[in-house]
Amino acid sequence: MKKLILLCAVVLGFAFNASAQDDQKAEFKFNEEKHDFGKVPQGTPVTTVFTFTNIGQEPLILTEVKPTCGCTIADYTKTPVKKGEKGKITITYNAAVAQPFNKTIVVTSNAKTPQKYLNIIGEVVAKAAAPSTR
Repeated sequence: MKKLILLCAVVLGFAFNASAQDDQKAEFKFNEEKHDFGKVPQGTPVTTVFTFTNIGQEPLILTEVKPTCGCTIADYTKTPVKKGEKGKITITYNAAVAQPFNKTIVVTSNAKTPQKYLNIIGEVVAKAAAPSTR
């Protein structure tokens, strides 16, 4: 009986310790995770900034911010973001083709949730033709 109680205590101790370590990890809190550009004129690149706060205990380090297509460019905070501090991810979409768009950006880091997905959506509309001077 003593062995069973000791075994339960050890198992619970490991579970508690793992949970406590997880609580120490860095973690994101974004101002938004999806941005709607609305209607965008064709040929006009558009940019948005996703701002985040590190709500974890450890410094938050972004290891990669990868758009899922070549029409989107990402720039991001490359230094560790300390507890309570803010970082940013700047996304620029090249609105070359007149059509609706829904693009995903994969953010990889040392956070408790190691991969986050950000989205940009909108519709690229053809520019109105210039009036004829004939």
